[in-house]
Amino acid sequence: VRVSRLLVQEIGREPTPEEIAVRMELTPDKVRKVLRIAREPISLETPIGEDEDSQLGDFIEDKSAIAPADAVVNRSLCDQTRKVLATLSPREEHVLRLRFGIGERNDHTLEEVGLRFAVTRERIRQIEAKALRKLRHPSRSRHLRGFYEG
Repeated sequence: VRVSRLLVQEIGREPTPEEIAVRMELTPDKVRKVLRIAREPISLETPIGEDEDSQLGDFIEDKSAIAPADAVVNRSLCDQTRKVLATLSPREEHVLRLRFGIGERNDHTLEEVGLRFAVTRERIRQIEAKALRKLRHPSRSRHLRGFYEG
């Protein structure tokens, strides 16, 4: 493939398999075979290894996958957050969940939460502030401290 690109630059067109063969000191048939392989897609299920007991896809990293250690930490954080929120009044818990998007697709404005509870956004702000004050108390915050320290 590299020789082919060099020849394109030299002669100004795609080289023939014969021209590539001369440059690489190979037979034209061998060059055709290599070019065919280079163009054909390869399956991730292609067996590899001496015993062909592995597949090519086994060796390709999935960048979108969460590392097992991170998954455990995330699960633990979710569990602890759920437990700490459960120590609040149902109304305070619901307000915080809506405001910060906990268990929701997205967070909500004071106005949006106020409409849900049929109160003003100022009242929602007060409920939120009171709930956050409660969560900052050491009896509650100690459960989450390990997740944001160190």
